[in-house]
Amino acid sequence: MVKAGNLPAIGERLPVQSDLLVIDNIEGIGEYGGIWRRGFTGPADKWNGYRCCTGPDHVLFWDYTGDVPEPNVAKSVDVSDDGRVFTVHLREGMRWSDGVPVTADDWLFWYEDMYGNEELVPNKSAVSGINGKQGNFEKIDDYTVRWTFEDPYYFFTSVLAGRTDLGGGQADRGPVGKGSFAPKHYLSQYIPDIAGKDAVDKIVADEGYDTWVNLIKFKNDWALNPELPVLTPWVTVQPINNAVWILERNAYYYGVDLEGNQLPYIDTVVLTMAEDLEVMNLRAIAGEYDWQARHLNMAKVPLYIENQEKGEYKLYFDTQDAGADAQLKVNMAYTQDMYIGDLLRDKKFRHALGASFKREQLNEVFWLGLGVPGSSAPAPANLYSPGPESEWRLKNSVFDQDKANAIFDELGLDKKDSSGFRLRADNGERLVLEIVARTAQFMEFVGMAEMICEHLGEYAGIQCTVNAAERSLVGQITAADEHMFSVEWGDGADHLFTFPGHVFPAGTNSSFGSALGLWFQTGGEKGMQPSAPLQKVFDNFEKAFGVPEAERIALGKEIWEIATEEQWGIGIAGQSPASLGVRVVKTDLGNVPSRQYNNPDTKTPGISRPMTLYWKSEGNRAPQALSYE
Repeated sequence: MVKAGNLPAIGERLPVQSDLLVIDNIEGIGEYGGIWRRGFTGPADKWNGYRCCTGPDHVLFWDYTGDVPEPNVAKSVDVSDDGRVFTVHLREGMRWSDGVPVTADDWLFWYEDMYGNEELVPNKSAVSGINGKQGNFEKIDDYTVRWTFEDPYYFFTSVLAGRTDLGGGQADRGPVGKGSFAPKHYLSQYIPDIAGKDAVDKIVADEGYDTWVNLIKFKNDWALNPELPVLTPWVTVQPINNAVWILERNAYYYGVDLEGNQLPYIDTVVLTMAEDLEVMNLRAIAGEYDWQARHLNMAKVPLYIENQEKGEYKLYFDTQDAGADAQLKVNMAYTQDMYIGDLLRDKKFRHALGASFKREQLNEVFWLGLGVPGSSAPAPANLYSPGPESEWRLKNSVFDQDKANAIFDELGLDKKDSSGFRLRADNGERLVLEIVARTAQFMEFVGMAEMICEHLGEYAGIQCTVNAAERSLVGQITAADEHMFSVEWGDGADHLFTFPGHVFPAGTNSSFGSALGLWFQTGGEKGMQPSAPLQKVFDNFEKAFGVPEAERIALGKEIWEIATEEQWGIGIAGQSPASLGVRVVKTDLGNVPSRQYNNPDTKTPGISRPMTLYWKSEGNRAPQALSYE
């Protein structure tokens, strides 16, 4: 492309030498070329790409331990002694994927015209302020921007590293108007205050959208819009709403290896849609994927081991510190049936549920016995662990049929019909609970929900049904608080302050109660008022960002004490590779870690810097390998 005059020379595409992002390799300098084959489950599986192929494009990013923020999109951040002023230095000469220079104007545009637009972002993020007071953002010069806060914000550099509304990057947070930066030269044409209402209205009508807000959400979507200028190592060329999602290397990516070679090494990433988990796992067992951990089933591990040599891959395990790889989440904001909603909001009822199913049986079936049954509290080594495993792992999380039935009786559910099922106290009808569970996801959530329902019927006399639905549909259900329960993820909870959504309702689409998350995000201006224990968690969480580390750790421990006692998320089993930690990798792929930190906040395998992956064998770099079928 350079020889043909279609691309500037390498020196014109990279930042100045002192501003390059230099990435160390595990094994050594790689070779260019080839494709990386993966599987995905459809248009709702954006996290698949966020993890593998966005860099990640966080402002800062975690080191390999998952604990220390390091330079990333930003070259560096200077912090004032009082913890109130954060000066962010950008990389001079960095370019968007279309070759246009990245400057502080792109950051200011994002802050003023996107994040600051009430139609696009009506609810400002809690992390852009401290103690309820929003920070101030300003441009200093072409390569310097600054955040200033009224109170100390000691945790802010971690916010810029984690998957937060400010740190999480354009690729991930851009579609909702967040992420700290955006391509001004491209997105300005879709904002009425800049391009003019008539001009934008015409584009909205011509492209079939109902509002300019929905238009720009699409235009700023890394997975859907191939025209979008981005900072990721690979860019979408065929979007996710196809049977095959294709990404190609970004010729302007700002990262290099130790010898100054531009990354990534691999040319193309091809993600092929699998109809369900069974198809995904069969393809992986057959060696059709080059690096895959997402959606691989722990129950298939014996088959993976058996077929390693034939499939020319190696099996790896990446465990987590999260206490619950999967958990039964209770919707405390359920109001469609107030009698059931009040039961869900009653801690005693949640405790009875937690004592009504046999975690050991679920662990054997869905974890092959490799999980640690119990509560959702994190592993003892975690910074915010509430205390000894013997106490907090078992707290309210042990099967006890007598205890459960005594509590249900106490709550007025002491009458049963001729089939032995409990009756509601308000109308005498059979109590029927429903668990929603996502199909075609990385763990067998539907199977887990079905087994929990079986146990509730057999040991507690409660009828329970399962609503198995596609991921995006479940997202709509939980956003509207139409569900009672959901069996789903608990991973990432060990990064309490940058990935809290699996601990308590921290966001506006939460299976614990979206209306409660809205209350939290708006400081009580909207949504549902929380219980006293949940309000205490909200208060601790907000306070923790502005205090020194020792005090933050104490506040975090108290959050976990409350969450484990309240059981908003009823743990099943955790501390295992079951959630995105069963990894198969082709034997001739280079720069592959034998173990990696496994957490959605670090966008694993993003923490292992996939842009350094390369093919050792010439065959996998050959042009004929570029087949998308």
